[in-house]
Amino acid sequence: MLLVYPVTEIVKYIPVLLGTVIVGTTSGNPLWSLIPVTLVAAFGVARWFTTTYRIDADHVQLRSGIVQRRTLSVPRPRIRSVDVEADVLHRVLGLAVLAIGTGNQAAKGEEFKLDALDKSRIPALRSELLSHTSEHRPESVESVGMPHDSNTETGVEIGHWQAAWVRYAPLSLTGLAIFAPIVGLAAQYGFIEMISKSSAVQGLGDNSVAGVAIVIVGLTALSLVLVSLAACAHYLATWFGLRVLDNGTTLHLRHGLFTTRQITLDLARFRGATLNEPLLLRAARAAQLEMIMTGENPRQKILPQAPRVAVERTLDELLRTRRRPHASTANSTAPQPITGTTLGTIALHRHGPAARRRRYIRALFPVAVLAAAMLALTLTGRHLPPWTWAIPLTLALVMAALAEDRYRGLGHRVLPGTTGPTWLITRSGSLDRNRDCLESPGIIGWTVRQTFWQRRSGLATVIAATAAGKKAYQVIDIPIDEAATLIEAVTPGRLGTR
Repeated sequence: MLLVYPVTEIVKYIPVLLGTVIVGTTSGNPLWSLIPVTLVAAFGVARWFTTTYRIDADHVQLRSGIVQRRTLSVPRPRIRSVDVEADVLHRVLGLAVLAIGTGNQAAKGEEFKLDALDKSRIPALRSELLSHTSEHRPESVESVGMPHDSNTETGVEIGHWQAAWVRYAPLSLTGLAIFAPIVGLAAQYGFIEMISKSSAVQGLGDNSVAGVAIVIVGLTALSLVLVSLAACAHYLATWFGLRVLDNGTTLHLRHGLFTTRQITLDLARFRGATLNEPLLLRAARAAQLEMIMTGENPRQKILPQAPRVAVERTLDELLRTRRRPHASTANSTAPQPITGTTLGTIALHRHGPAARRRRYIRALFPVAVLAAAMLALTLTGRHLPPWTWAIPLTLALVMAALAEDRYRGLGHRVLPGTTGPTWLITRSGSLDRNRDCLESPGIIGWTVRQTFWQRRSGLATVIAATAAGKKAYQVIDIPIDEAATLIEAVTPGRLGTR
């Protein structure tokens, strides 16, 4: 700990320390630059002497601070997740960082983190912090082979990472998000200007158009390769060795190449799952899986980019989780599994011709405005080259294809529960398509919304409000006559009488 804290503080203040080194060197006395390093390291050492934590029967407390003392106190029943991380330095020293999640969005520096704990103490400490979850264990959980200790890193494996999945990494925008700032930083330091003034680039003006085109294509291909490599590197560093274990009351995730991360989630907070299918992943028959939980990250990812078959299998296993029955099913003492149906593949109900027409109108309206503007310019005597008319025509074809894909992605289904809760399945989107599976006990209210154009088309958007995930899950452009039927099917009696 006395090594980790000083190193952490020094890394945090690297820009300041570099500035002091430069000043000390230019002043002719480089020893002056050692003073800030010594002070920062001393501050890190002082953190160890002034940081303590305590776990009692009701609360977990963390006291820290050198000049200003601070005490964080968390009621133990409010603990909803335990996150364990260990970067390279922590792993070499046999240490880890344990973070407690309570469902509240903590400001930076306000997180409840126990840094540099002996990793041999982590399993017992995690079990103690999540001991209240064992109260929600169904009586028959041992009948399906679950271990009795709900907080150890054991259970049924419902998903694991495979090396072949790396091929899906370039199909996300992660690589671009990594590569773009590097290019921007290089541009700020004049790297791009230096290349543009080089003799090789200046000589392009003397070559043919074909030579310039070859250079542009080559740079584009190089950029795609670098972006793909960045995406693959990030994918490997983040998700290497992923295992998802379900022991009936908690879900345990472990992944990471350099920095390992372990996440333990209380399944009593589980309300459903989202199968995420961006356009490029969908074209490659791949998807991602996210959980819908109360008081957690609204997009808590369970599986990264992976084959859709693997994602559907994990989703099916996840929805079989043995967990405490909700209030609406409190009379049932048996587990509440989903059996005989895969929510990731079940066919959804289409929303009819009015919804399709609305997709096309919204997609083609900008094209119509562009064509009308070009026609107005032509009628006023402005001469437009004939090839310019290919622009709205091409744009119309692209937007029509997008409208059709958006309609095909629109749908919903109510899956009545036999031994478990009823499920609402809703899907929408094209460039970023989500298939949300939300259980009815997690829905706390409904909103039926109609815009002016929806009223003209006889459509409405039904919004299911919940305390979990994105807080609001929409059934978009459903016929208004079906809105009340949908609400009554998911939550019987919620509409009342009028």
